[in-house]
Amino acid sequence: MVWTSLHAKIHRTIKSRHLFEHNQRLLIAVSGGQDSLCLIKLLLDLQSKWGWYLGIAHCDHRWRSDSQANANHVENLAKTWDISFYLETAIAPVNSEAAARDWRYQALSAIAQANNYQYIVTGHTASDRAETLLYNLIRGTGADGLQALTWQRSLTTDIMLVRPLLEITRTQTEQFCQEFKLPIWEDSTNQDLKYARNRIRKELLPYLQKNFNLQVESALAQTAELLQAEVEYLEKAAQQLREEAMSWDIGHGAWGMGHEKDSLTPLFPLRLNRRVLQKAPLALQRRVMRQILQQILTDAPTFEHIEKLTVLIIAPNRSQTDPFPGGAIAQVEGDWICLK
Repeated sequence: MVWTSLHAKIHRTIKSRHLFEHNQRLLIAVSGGQDSLCLIKLLLDLQSKWGWYLGIAHCDHRWRSDSQANANHVENLAKTWDISFYLETAIAPVNSEAAARDWRYQALSAIAQANNYQYIVTGHTASDRAETLLYNLIRGTGADGLQALTWQRSLTTDIMLVRPLLEITRTQTEQFCQEFKLPIWEDSTNQDLKYARNRIRKELLPYLQKNFNLQVESALAQTAELLQAEVEYLEKAAQQLREEAMSWDIGHGAWGMGHEKDSLTPLFPLRLNRRVLQKAPLALQRRVMRQILQQILTDAPTFEHIEKLTVLIIAPNRSQTDPFPGGAIAQVEGDWICLK
């Protein structure tokens, strides 16, 4: 086996970030593109050092006329490498990027659960991280959206999604595939500029590289990495503040019978102590309100939702919001914000 600098980097990353343990079952999501082929080749070469059991999963969205041939190509690679192969095909074509992503993770989770894999591993790179940061920034988001592509996150209680290539650019995965003559399947939809991410990849990032910073992908990926740590810290601090603001009112509806305090399951009426919240910085006040709204709204809370709840922290008595989606209303009652 040829041991490259990329092998060494990924080996160190997995070890230092504790992405996997020895002798674990890893399900690798392989589209057939350069990033996923780079990923599976690296993990295959590292397998002897870690004792992993590897499987390959492929999701056919039925977007393209050659999608079945693409799936066959990946299956043949799995046979060549003597790896278990799993295929999930969409019943009907998935027609949007968001719907495709949601369906893909559901399909991968189902395969992992049925076959006892502890990890789902994807080939997202620093380039994907940069694109995601720009995509979410343009649409409007806070720090959470800017760092959304993280090293790992739980998909279920038993399955972890892991992205080991987040410090590797797409240029590096392409060079790696060329060096090892890996048979890349070219996805024609990656060239279709009707998709926003493709316009960012093909038009915006090259413009930024040419006119502002040749290393813009790495710079944006590093920004996402810094934001990830800060978001984790702020979320924990906000949760502590939320617990303090709600703990003043145990027995008045903040928790229902049979609920543990730490779960902070909101039941109506829900009450938050304004004196506790007024001592905190605005950033934490907003995060507390966001956490509350995430539990009572079906969709993700918008900036406007969070703001109209946050202003009640210092609003006059009897101030109230207009109804949130679903009908909940927040009202100031003395030292309390009450959601009814």
